[in-house]
Amino acid sequence: MYDQSRICRTSGVRACDNNLHWELSGGETLTEDGESHMISAATTAANEGCQEVQTAGKELSSESVSFKVTYKRTNYDVTFSFEKTVGELKDYLGKLTGVPVVMMKLMYKGAVKDDSKTLRDIRVMNGAKMMIVGSTVTDVMTLAAPLPASDKQKEEESGPTKEPFSKQRPHCLIIDKGKPDDALPARIGKKEALPKVPVSGMLNKLGGKVRLTFKLDVDQLWIGTRERTQKVQMSSIHSVISEPIVGHEEYHIMALQLGPTEQSRFWIYWVPAQYIDAIKDTILGKWQYF
Repeated sequence: MYDQSRICRTSGVRACDNNLHWELSGGETLTEDGESHMISAATTAANEGCQEVQTAGKELSSESVSFKVTYKRTNYDVTFSFEKTVGELKDYLGKLTGVPVVMMKLMYKGAVKDDSKTLRDIRVMNGAKMMIVGSTVTDVMTLAAPLPASDKQKEEESGPTKEPFSKQRPHCLIIDKGKPDDALPARIGKKEALPKVPVSGMLNKLGGKVRLTFKLDVDQLWIGTRERTQKVQMSSIHSVISEPIVGHEEYHIMALQLGPTEQSRFWIYWVPAQYIDAIKDTILGKWQYF
């Protein structure tokens, strides 16, 4: 058999596997019996084997996953590389939905908090579902826009004479029954994160017990009473209003606007003041989460 090291030195040999035959740079192949045969420019089996390995490596590095992303009831079909990061995905989704990354919360099996992780790291699978919670710049500008002069005048005129919720007769009927025995401790002037357990110890407009459970992974608020649990999409809640209870300012009266009119408000009494901002931010899709 030919000395392979000698062939390499004298003939410019390149080979992919020592177990395969050797190809000369001039297009000749030396076989074990020493005969030389001219071959075409087609690659040898060794070369083909190398190419297959290289091709497989490229396919693996470019492997991608397809999934759905939901924002405000609109579904987007997304195909993205497994090796790209959550931060890169957010940049892409920001351009797709108009939600700035700083105002975006990406939900996949809970909130995705580490932008440096890859889609492979967080185990995204084909057919998976993600959700975006956040506001577009247009939404923010609309909320911040000043009221028209006529509306502003009406608000100023009605503001000073408006009676506090807790002094209005329908609400007095609930407030006058006193604070529930299982009401959560409350603090004035404090802003706290939502507790890990449901916010409970509150009353509805019928005087029945009510609790709020925030299901961030499905963007839902579960309003539980003794009779039933109402599952409400947080994106469908128009607004959240609240006022301190006169004489018990550490607690608030709060209303969830579930429809277009005031009659669709769901009233809740004895809400601890320290949770008011967290409740509003979470329901209204602000980018601040706790």
